[in-house]
Amino acid sequence: MSKRIRFGILGCGRITRRGLIPGITESPAAELTGLASLRPGVAAELAGTCGNSRVYDSYEALIDAPDVDAIYIPTTGDSHREWTLRAARAGKHVLCEKSLALTVAQADEMSAACNKAGVILQEAFMWRHHPRSKRVKELLNQGAIGELRLVCAHFSFNVDRSDWRLDPRRGGGAVWDIGCYGVNAARHFTGAEPESNYARADFHESGADVTMQIALGFPGKVMANIDCSFEAAYRCEVELVGTRGTITLPDAFLPPPEAKLLVRRGTEPADVAETIVFPTANQYVCQVTDFCESIGAGTLLPPAEDGVRNMRVLETALKLASYRVETPFERRMVF
Repeated sequence: MSKRIRFGILGCGRITRRGLIPGITESPAAELTGLASLRPGVAAELAGTCGNSRVYDSYEALIDAPDVDAIYIPTTGDSHREWTLRAARAGKHVLCEKSLALTVAQADEMSAACNKAGVILQEAFMWRHHPRSKRVKELLNQGAIGELRLVCAHFSFNVDRSDWRLDPRRGGGAVWDIGCYGVNAARHFTGAEPESNYARADFHESGADVTMQIALGFPGKVMANIDCSFEAAYRCEVELVGTRGTITLPDAFLPPPEAKLLVRRGTEPADVAETIVFPTANQYVCQVTDFCESIGAGTLLPPAEDGVRNMRVLETALKLASYRVETPFERRMVF
């Protein structure tokens, strides 16, 4: 792009520091113009470590800054709608953290506002933009493992019970925070929307789901098994099972600098998987660069999406898990 996209960031938490500041400052298509934080002094301290970005004492002031083209929103889910609508009214493009909103109705409103304002809205699923994820799509399209039949996605880790991610009023819950990745992967790799949805969960006393199981049915006889948990050992993997082989993504959503891909072309136990190692890549840089390309094109380009369809699947799963009643058979199976 001939013109670098000038970014402002609302908030200076962990994802900003570890992900998006490097993502923006190392992208050839972007530059970091401004930082804002609701915590006094935090933005000024962080700005001193990342170049010449200016510090703003309010989110509104940063959004209204004339030399900012795009806003990155890493705040808690309960504020995504407010700041996305505010940015759209100011004519700023929006890169918003997952999950996009608290409800599908909010997500629809955010998408409509950005469309009306002629700005790009992208949900920040950075893993889609990694070269490994793009290669997997190519392999599937080439029929490397035959016809896709199963998508299995696992994401879990333990969180402190005082963490805001266990507060459903702020957008907390395992499905919103990490289950969304598995759903996103299933939709992305099938290239379709699910026709059926089954879910069950265990809930924290706060009302947030802490462990959830989701089963999705897709066109073409493809099924997805997705699990997520805030009370289990660390797991982060996606396995794609076809009629003639498998593809496995270790550390699927949080790959190390040199990510690996396991491709087994065959159906027998003795068939050995090929290990493909990718050159060092920062998926946040890839995400920012692709987002800037969408801005230049005037439309959201694949593999990105605005997140509304992902929200529909998540909201349905959460409702099913919340209102589901165990059958007598299931009660008998509890040990």
